[in-house]
Amino acid sequence: MQHEPDEFQEIRDAVRQLCRQFPDEYFREVDAQRAYPEAFVDALIAAGWLAAMIPEEYGGTGLGLAAASVIMEEINRAGGNAGAVHGQMYNMGTLLRSGSAAQKQKYLPDIAAGRLRIQAMAVTEPTTGTDTTKIKTTAVRKDGRWVVNGQKVWISRVQHSDLMILLARTTPLPEVRRKSEGLSVFIVDLHQAVGRGLEVRPIRNMVNHETNELFFENLEIPDENLIGTEGQGFRYILDGLNAERTLIAAECIGDGRWFVERATRYANERVVFDRPIGRNQGVQFPIADAYIEIEAADLMRFDAARRFDAHQPCGAQANMAKYLAAKASWEAANTCLQTHGGFGFAHEYDIERKFRETRLYQVAPVSTNMIYAYVAEHLLGLPRSY
Repeated sequence: MQHEPDEFQEIRDAVRQLCRQFPDEYFREVDAQRAYPEAFVDALIAAGWLAAMIPEEYGGTGLGLAAASVIMEEINRAGGNAGAVHGQMYNMGTLLRSGSAAQKQKYLPDIAAGRLRIQAMAVTEPTTGTDTTKIKTTAVRKDGRWVVNGQKVWISRVQHSDLMILLARTTPLPEVRRKSEGLSVFIVDLHQAVGRGLEVRPIRNMVNHETNELFFENLEIPDENLIGTEGQGFRYILDGLNAERTLIAAECIGDGRWFVERATRYANERVVFDRPIGRNQGVQFPIADAYIEIEAADLMRFDAARRFDAHQPCGAQANMAKYLAAKASWEAANTCLQTHGGFGFAHEYDIERKFRETRLYQVAPVSTNMIYAYVAEHLLGLPRSY
């Protein structure tokens, strides 16, 4: 199944070529072992794909979010799972857009060269969820350093990262005019932090996604690791979350195309009652429907990405892109599984693995209901519902 070549065709071709070195069997085995695709990630880093958004002056290729989203899309379309690496893209954006010149010079060349990974971002907490302004993790300045105490949950790729972006409250809620104020962002050197005030506890889950609970007990962070202005971290994090949602949309589009391609191939090959099952409208119509929905989501993905790259407001587009793409990929997954019948449940077909992986995006990184609430309030002018 081919699409018309686009402005990113060279990127698509190159990423596809790399992904051919890691066929279905590789990701199937990684999933079976509940492991991390280390060899695949190393290959992406060596090829420079995870440094795509780093400016050339720091050793990167200076691409935008639109190009980065294509890289993520193609990983998933090839049968992989970009969830193992996408944090590098949007976490890097926080550093790129809000970090100081000294911070960029210190970290970006090593990230671009593959010597450092910045895969983790610690925002979510057990008692607050998406109510980010009420997080309880605190950072208090003391003797030229910040002392962090608190807890985070569902923090991904910590075990496979060197640096982590951390959001903590630096001014208590009663002392700020708006609840979004008084939050600050820090760079955490994980090699210095783990075992010295930071405890990491893995969370086993249905999609073999490396995610963890974090416990902070008097973790000390150097003052120079504060990103941007103290108390303005919520705004920086929102910028990064818009990038994250756009990248997730692209990954869902990649998943959706994988499901449609697999369903179409099987519908053409599988013969029952002396005819390919794809001749039956009951089989072909759901596949066609999935294809249409994915193509529509793709348009919103690029709208969000191009607005982000142009430094234009893109919160609405990023949220809607994530919603449309996650919904389309999940419906495509159901269609693909139904088309394969019982064989869809067999590990060797890889559908059940991808089915589990794409289901995540109905829930995270922002749930469908939260997107409905955003659209209702910010685009339709309806009263705030929470």
